[in-house]
Amino acid sequence: MKNKLAQYLTVSEAIDYDNPIVSGKARELASLSGDTLGLIKNCFEFVRDQIYHCVDYDMNPVTYRASDVLIHKTGFCYAKSHLLVALLRANSIPSGLCYQRLSFNKFDRPFCLHGLTAVYLQEYGWYRIDPRGNKKDVNAQFNPPKECLAFDNSMQGEYIFPEIWHEPIYCIKQLLTNFTDYKDAHRNLPDIEVFDAGSPESCYNH
Repeated sequence: MKNKLAQYLTVSEAIDYDNPIVSGKARELASLSGDTLGLIKNCFEFVRDQIYHCVDYDMNPVTYRASDVLIHKTGFCYAKSHLLVALLRANSIPSGLCYQRLSFNKFDRPFCLHGLTAVYLQEYGWYRIDPRGNKKDVNAQFNPPKECLAFDNSMQGEYIFPEIWHEPIYCIKQLLTNFTDYKDAHRNLPDIEVFDAGSPESCYNH
């Protein structure tokens, strides 16, 4: 199992926890935690509450790297997940990225991807958490073993992809690195058809 989890502890362009600002915040959060579950909860709640979803708060720039998310204190759900994964990996906690397909407006097509974080808990295995930020009708929590995500899959066509990626999938990297204004990025959120689940190259913009 240790070898299988190794990729979920690596440093990368997006998950740059070797950056001093990220590693410093990771140490700070660890110092406030009594145990591993407490540390995970502290990291999750910090990103959920103290890093602002760019659409909710009308904030630029569009961020991709975990360090930039922390510096600018804003990002899409995908970027917030990059930071949460970086904080967890900096504390030697295996974590990865996963995605949920949601209706763009919760009434009809089109669909778009939503970014989540998965953390490996010794007691329960992989457990998904959603750091996008709470608001009216959104109440994501860390409450293992029960998953308390921001959005359910109540509409036909919505789906949580079971895969856990150690790196952002290609269309997410494209989105977050090709746009500088969040409004432009928001108009081009990517989607993956459910029958192509597990195939990151099937992404397309709606």
